[in-house]
Amino acid sequence: MQKLIALAIVLGSLLGFTANASAQTGATASSTATAPLKVAVRVSPPFVTQDAEGRYQGLTIALWEHIADVNNYEFDYYPVGLDELISGVAEQSYDVGLGAVSVTADRERQIDFTLPFYNAGLGIAVPAAEEASWWTLTKRFFSFEFLTVMLALSGILLLAGFLVWLAERHHNPDEFKQESLRGIGAGFWWAAVTMTTVGYGDKSPRSKAGRVVGLIWMFTSVIIISSFTASITSALTVNKLSTRVQDKDDLAQVRVASVPNSYSAYWLDRENIGYQHYPTLTDALQAVQAGKADAVVYDAPLLKYQLRKGFSGLSVLPENFAPQDYAIVLPPAAERREQVNRALLRYVRGAEWRQAVNQYLGDSL
Repeated sequence: MQKLIALAIVLGSLLGFTANASAQTGATASSTATAPLKVAVRVSPPFVTQDAEGRYQGLTIALWEHIADVNNYEFDYYPVGLDELISGVAEQSYDVGLGAVSVTADRERQIDFTLPFYNAGLGIAVPAAEEASWWTLTKRFFSFEFLTVMLALSGILLLAGFLVWLAERHHNPDEFKQESLRGIGAGFWWAAVTMTTVGYGDKSPRSKAGRVVGLIWMFTSVIIISSFTASITSALTVNKLSTRVQDKDDLAQVRVASVPNSYSAYWLDRENIGYQHYPTLTDALQAVQAGKADAVVYDAPLLKYQLRKGFSGLSVLPENFAPQDYAIVLPPAAERREQVNRALLRYVRGAEWRQAVNQYLGDSL
């Protein structure tokens, strides 16, 4: 009898221990299932912004919070830099990464991405065009480019005047003096009035050789005056006054500023274009304002947004290049990737997403 009682006590203890262990395991699993996701956030206006009270807003935030609502995700935001976002998600210190993060092959080797939610490209910010003031135009008349054009034109006129003087000096001494200096001067005058089609008639060749020179010069003048008109216009155009950078092909000859570890830095390295390193886009734009750099290369939507917010004296060139996709960052082989993608696809195809894009990027595109 005592043995039966002892056995019953042992069995009861074992059952109690097992039940307690199962309860603890269940509680741990339940706690793990409901633990808020750790979301790494990098401020990248207008995709991610932060107000004075520390609340996050922006296009990427609107997208993520919709996805989290659809999938009943609880989460907490953690402000980080770009490098920490990538490495933290790769090491699974964070569950999600948000910002204007471009999809690249190098990053794909460390982390996973959702489907792209926005297609952008790189842009170039440069000093804005100068106003077309009278003083600005006056200075161009004394520029090296304009003076070079006028010197070349004078040289051609002098050559034509010299040739007609050689042909006319013995046959028409009254109009083209035999004395070399005055005769060549008369020839220069004749070449100028002939080129400009003024044709005063005070001087004209009479010899056969002189008339041949005159005929050739008249037809040649049509071509020369057209070419020189274009050259002079180019030398005086106000657009030439604003910046030495007209498109991406000019970047190799100027001082470029950008942010390291960004997609723009990757593109510049790939094209073998040297650039000045600045920690933030704001610092790079301030460098151009201060004359320390000639151009900033960065994501076009972010450039336009920053300039719209208050960088006077700068503008973004109309050409975008090097297309790139923005996506949400996830750990490698993340289990929730399919859930996130399904919610993302449904959202970006709807009217609410188009309204969000217009709200955050409408004035920046």
